[in-house]
Order: sequence, then C-alpha cells, then structure tokens
Amino acid sequence: MPQLRDSASPPANKGGVRAADRGKKSFRTEIQFDNNRLLADLLGEFDAHLSMIENKLGVEAVAHGNVVVVKGSELGCALAKDVLEHLYSRLQAGHTIGLGDIDGAIRHANAAGGPGARNGGQPEAGQLRTRKRLVSARTPMQTKYIEVLQTKELIFATGPAGTGKTYLAVAHAAGRLERGETERIILSRPAVEAGERLGFLPGDLKEKVDPYLRPLYDALYDVLPAEKVERGIESGMIEIAPLAFMRGRTLSHATIILDEAQNCTSMQMKMFLTRLGEGSQMVVTGDPSQIDLPPGQMSGLREAIGLLENIVGIAHIPFSSADVVRHELVMRIVEAYDKAR
Repeated sequence: MPQLRDSASPPANKGGVRAADRGKKSFRTEIQFDNNRLLADLLGEFDAHLSMIENKLGVEAVAHGNVVVVKGSELGCALAKDVLEHLYSRLQAGHTIGLGDIDGAIRHANAAGGPGARNGGQPEAGQLRTRKRLVSARTPMQTKYIEVLQTKELIFATGPAGTGKTYLAVAHAAGRLERGETERIILSRPAVEAGERLGFLPGDLKEKVDPYLRPLYDALYDVLPAEKVERGIESGMIEIAPLAFMRGRTLSHATIILDEAQNCTSMQMKMFLTRLGEGSQMVVTGDPSQIDLPPGQMSGLREAIGLLENIVGIAHIPFSSADVVRHELVMRIVEAYDKAR
C-alpha cells in the first residue's frame, strides 16, 4: 500500500500551477509505492498520466524511484494523492488505465466534495463489464447513469455529443447479454438526414439504412468481440434496425436502445415506447440541441420526458457540456454553441 508523508515546503513556481494557487503556502506530499512495475503503469509512458494530474489539479508531481512527490496547494496535493491511490488500487486489481481513466478519477475526486469525502478517499466511479473490456464512468453523471441503468426499466439520457449516452447504454446491454440477463439486444435509430440531402443510395434495404446505423455498430464492436457481434446479428440475438421497423411489434425479454431520439416525432416516440414488453428494459438517448426534424415539428423526445417524468420506473439523466469525455475541444465547442443560443 502507498505510504504518505506530508510537510510544508516553499511555494511552487511551475507554470502549470493554477494562478489562484500561486503565492499561497505550498504543501508537499510523498507517496511511496511498493511495486515498481505497477508504478510505471501508473505514471504512463513518458509520465503522461502524471502530467495530466499536474495540469488538471495545478500541482507539481515528480517521481523519484518508487516515490511520487507532489507539491502545490493543500487541496491540490490531497486530490492528487486520492487520484493516485485510486488508480494504483485499480492496477493492483489487474485493470489497465489510460488517459481517460486519469481524467475520470480527477473528475470524481473533485465532485466528491474534497479529498477523503467518500470510500476512504478513493473516488468512486460506476463500472460496466463485458468480456472484451471494463468500462468505467468518467464523470459523476456517468456514474449516476450507470446506477439507473441497473435499476430502472425505462431511461432517458439527453445531452450533447461526446457524453457517452449511447456508448454506456450499449456496454450495459452487452454485459446483460453475456450474463444471460437479457435474451437479445435491439438497437434502433430514426433514419433522418442531418440537414443534408443524401440522394439515392444504391443497394438493398440493409445497405441503404446501414449508414444511419453505423454508430451503433461501432459501439457494439468496441465492447464485444467481433465474432460474437457477427454471430449475434446472424442469429437475431442482436438486431440493429431503423425506428420504422419497430411498428406493430412487442419487444419482450430484450434490452432496447433508441439512439438520436431527438429526431423522433411525437407519434413515433409513442409508438416506440409502447413496444416495451415483459422482461425488457428500454434506453432512449438523444441531444435536444441537434434536432433535424422539419421546421415547426415538435421533437417526441422533449415531449416524452415532460409527460413521463413522474412515473415510477422511469429515470432521466440530463448530461451537460461538463460531461463531455471526447477531446477537450469538444467541450469548449459545445459550451460556445450553448452561449450563442
């Protein structure tokens, strides 16, 4: 286990330290690790993981042998310690970590109300496990999303691109399928052109609609082995189809995901929601700021959330720009468009 030694030291001068912390009393924390191989994984290639912790928390962090020395504000040092301890414990459990995990641990540590606020100081993050990978929440709202995916029968998840709405839902469905908790996965999208006229598409019906559904295929192949996805599609255990194909069906013992639901009309949304059959769970995701319906036509997603918000068994997870986990520029782009509205 890491061993800690805290002491005061002269103020840090490194450029990465936040301006608000400059001139304040600087603290110094030493964390000793007992496994050099795991420490190398913790620091990352060329200390990339440590650099992210420095930049995000406004501290200096340097590794000397099996000791990491952190300097900065008292809060920054304490948060860095929590993050490093948490990530080291994940490595001890046999998991791998990357820059996304570093970012997620920092976000959870900040949201926990300060160092040591939860779970003995280790930031908590929801997790979804499939045979191919372990998916960890990278923001507190993603953790809440994972919690309701495991407890509710109908979940609405709304928010900007890059917040993990669809990816986490697909990972959840894949895990349920592998554990035998559901008999099949049904993924759907409305085939609506995003402000473009694509014209005539050659090929059979599947070839015509596949371009609209490609993001769902991408998510599936990322969380499940390719051969399992292909066998599942061939056998019908995994179905990917346009929204129009849902009409008249009862979807029982299935995990059902409707993506890009902001492009559903009111009648389409009612049709889809009433397909929910015995033993099934339904997840509806969409971004209300990117509606591609004809002018004057109301989005069925917005209407459904308002109408169903007080019904037991239904949850709504509202993601925001703070939950964007793609490139940091995506978060800034989303915020810029939000301000312009």
